[in-house]
Amino acid sequence: MGSNRFNPSGPQRRAELTGGAVRRSLQLIARGIASQPRTYVFAILTSAVFGAAMVGVSEALGMVTDRVVVPALEGDADAREEVWLAGLVLLGVALTLATAVAGRRIFAGMGVSDIQADHRRAVTRQYLRLPMSWHRAHPTGQLLSNASSDVEAATGVFNPLPFALGVVVMIGVAAVALLSTDVWLALTALGVLPLAVLANVVFQRRMSPAATRAQQMRAEVSDVAHESFEAALLVKSLGTEDREERRFAERADTLRRANVRVGQVRAVFDPVIELLPSLGTLLVLLVGTYRVAAGQVGTGDVVSAAYLLTIMAVPVRAFGWVLGELPRGLVGYDRIARVLDAPGALAVGATPLPATPAGARVRLDGVGVLVPGEDGPQPLLHDIDLDLAPGRTVALVGVTGSGKTTLVSLLARLRDPDEGTVSIDRVDLRDVRPADLAAQVALVPQHAFVFEDSVRSNVTLADDGDPDAPDDEAVWAALRLARVDGVVRALPGGLDAPLGERGANLSGGQRQRLVIARALVRRPRLLVLDDATSAVDPRVEQQILTGLRRSADPGQDGTSGAAPTVLMVAYRMSSVLLADEVVHLEDGRIADRGTHAELLERDPGYRELATAYLHESERRSSLRERTGGEPDDEPDDDALLLAGGTEPDPADRPTTSGGRTR
Repeated sequence: MGSNRFNPSGPQRRAELTGGAVRRSLQLIARGIASQPRTYVFAILTSAVFGAAMVGVSEALGMVTDRVVVPALEGDADAREEVWLAGLVLLGVALTLATAVAGRRIFAGMGVSDIQADHRRAVTRQYLRLPMSWHRAHPTGQLLSNASSDVEAATGVFNPLPFALGVVVMIGVAAVALLSTDVWLALTALGVLPLAVLANVVFQRRMSPAATRAQQMRAEVSDVAHESFEAALLVKSLGTEDREERRFAERADTLRRANVRVGQVRAVFDPVIELLPSLGTLLVLLVGTYRVAAGQVGTGDVVSAAYLLTIMAVPVRAFGWVLGELPRGLVGYDRIARVLDAPGALAVGATPLPATPAGARVRLDGVGVLVPGEDGPQPLLHDIDLDLAPGRTVALVGVTGSGKTTLVSLLARLRDPDEGTVSIDRVDLRDVRPADLAAQVALVPQHAFVFEDSVRSNVTLADDGDPDAPDDEAVWAALRLARVDGVVRALPGGLDAPLGERGANLSGGQRQRLVIARALVRRPRLLVLDDATSAVDPRVEQQILTGLRRSADPGQDGTSGAAPTVLMVAYRMSSVLLADEVVHLEDGRIADRGTHAELLERDPGYRELATAYLHESERRSSLRERTGGEPDDEPDDDALLLAGGTEPDPADRPTTSGGRTR
């Protein structure tokens, strides 16, 4: 594919351009042409035909002037009769020019569009390959800019390029024609070319920093705008619209100034390029007058030479367009190359992972993860040894920053460990085929993302007509397991009901349950819940996890098979008590593991963590008593469970006061 040739982001070569400005410019042009060879061969050939035809016009004009126009003006009857023939010659050349111009523009447009598509595919593929740690270090607005304005900047040079390369033929043919006419006229006409080169060198030096600044500011404006849109609820609720407007206005004004600077540089360069051919024409006419008076050349020769220099303004301008776009193109491509060459892209495994009906066996052996720090890489996770038995539900608890989210992200291979191995059924995740991993491991994050699409599409994540998409029966079964089927039935259209942007027409808990259904419809063998039920009522959460166990029995909830292995990051004790086992993570290490009661007895850190949750429950209970809160607002289940250690039946639920059993 063309993108593979043009985008050397794989193991063949780096995308980065090396060397000075001239070398990097040649590399950029060569890679672009090599990515679409056929298109650019046709574009350059038609441009070459255009150049040759333009020279043909000058020759025809000279011939018509000497053989037809001048003799006819002197009264030659034969010359007057040949006027129509001269007109046919000029008409033929004009048709050739028109055809060549159309072909050049069509093929040049195709080439630019194809290169842009290659760039965008390469950048987005790399986004998918890079780990989440890389994405967290790069603002979303910057990533959007890489795939949009940077791509357009990097490919702007390829629009005039075929014209500039094709009209090299024009320069060559014109130079030969001028030299064959008169050496002095040729030297006068060609003397403008060194001046054009000098003007371009000065332009490059002034334009490169201005283009770099403008391109960076485009990314910053995009980033600020994206942040404001994403935080629309926060901005509106806290009344910070004026602040956001000022932030955006400051970046936009800086971008305006950067663009004005670019325009100022081009405003000086473009008139100089336009002036040189006209200046050369005047010099040719001046020298030609003396040469005609001396009898060295004819009038037609001077007309032909003057016209040749006039049409040579076209290639000079074409090269001016190319050189004018090169600084911006290099800046845009360098920004793209930084993405394509970014380290950390996960290697693609090739080992199949058998899809057995049982839950997955998960092992972490000597796992360590490093994160950047002021004094170099710092350990976030170290010496993690963990074995999850198939079909078990394990709660992962720990204070904020202890590494819980990083640990569970390893199981979905959002990143690889820096030390040790993570394996499923004794197969290292680094060796597993991505399709098998995606089919058997489902990660549900805390922040539930809902697409602006139908319920069905949000659950299946498949296009209409996809033969591999889960059917409606499987979708409803997943919705029932996630205890959100009633919500969907109440929506106008059911599975076809459109959801607003980011699921705006659903509550937080409903969005989380819908995302859980998205994971369950795939019937994963390993289900990873990263605080995925934080907005879900504790009783509903219990029903979901209980339903997963019951789904192992045929006929229950429309599914059958063994229960998946579940690892859930939990922040409230009502969630922890639903697990078969609890793993306490502290300072990036596993401090202890066991049942809730065992850890309360022997793990001081876990006991302190549980007590903190108890105090929070007491605070909420006291707040409800003072404000007259509804009894159904029941987050103090945490306190009840901590004190009693078991989940009571709702019908026999004892009354509580201050979060403790009475």
